[in-house]
Amino acid sequence: MRVGIIGAGAVGTGMGLLLKERGYFIAGVASRTLASARRAAERLGCPVFEGPEEVARRSDLVFITTTDQAIAPVAHRVAEGGGFRPGQTVIHMSGSLTSAVLNPARRRGARALSLHPLQSCADADRAVANIPGSVFSIEGDREAYPLAERLVRELGGEFFYIRPEDKALYHAAACVASNYLVSLVDLSRRLMVAAGMTPEMAARALEPLAAGTWKNIGEKGIPAALTGPISRGDVATVAGHLAAMREKAPQLLDLYAALGRYTVEVARRKGSLGEAEGKAFLRLFGAVRKERARERARLG
Repeated sequence: MRVGIIGAGAVGTGMGLLLKERGYFIAGVASRTLASARRAAERLGCPVFEGPEEVARRSDLVFITTTDQAIAPVAHRVAEGGGFRPGQTVIHMSGSLTSAVLNPARRRGARALSLHPLQSCADADRAVANIPGSVFSIEGDREAYPLAERLVRELGGEFFYIRPEDKALYHAAACVASNYLVSLVDLSRRLMVAAGMTPEMAARALEPLAAGTWKNIGEKGIPAALTGPISRGDVATVAGHLAAMREKAPQLLDLYAALGRYTVEVARRKGSLGEAEGKAFLRLFGAVRKERARERARLG
């Protein structure tokens, strides 16, 4: 099967490398800039093409792995340039967009799929390391499902079928687990620095703590893995957190309180938090919200 890659970023180059390892023939690569296409082609051992329609014409399986905003314009350009045909399968790997963005390919007789790995790929090498074994969402033309399933199996992953109307919620969940996790660790790091630790030491200190928590989640599940003052109903300790943050890190209070309110509900599901303590926590966090609202109103 001849595979064409349109969009030579981390996911496109990584998928090309993974498929080449598994015996697929990489027919060519095109990208927004010729320089990035050449870098990817050098690693993939394939030709470079200036136009995406040229890659598509030579391919049985076309991956459009551009930015989300570029998928529709690229699909339209390839269709207008005669790059799509019956018997072809066209895949995008966006977590938020449905296969409808590939309708220009459908109108030329090709099958269209959205195939998204629940994975973070900072660069092509991370994509090669991280994508195998991931869970993939599949959405699109049923006739192309066997190919999608085959690709996932060859990558050692699992898959599930998702309805188009559920893609936005699914992508929001992925953002929380990946993007917001980075923000959460940054919040912790900033509090550590405010407490007097150097940023470098904070990074080293938090890594094993986060890794241990993730291990607990894997072994015990949620909510059983929850520990800490909210889990055990220690209202005084959390009140101390808030008092210290008011003095040294007031700009972080809103986020800490919002996470605290959510954690109260997790602790209730765990069964470790009494009703009185739960209400006391919510009063503490509610007071923060009111304080911050008054502060914002004062500042205009």
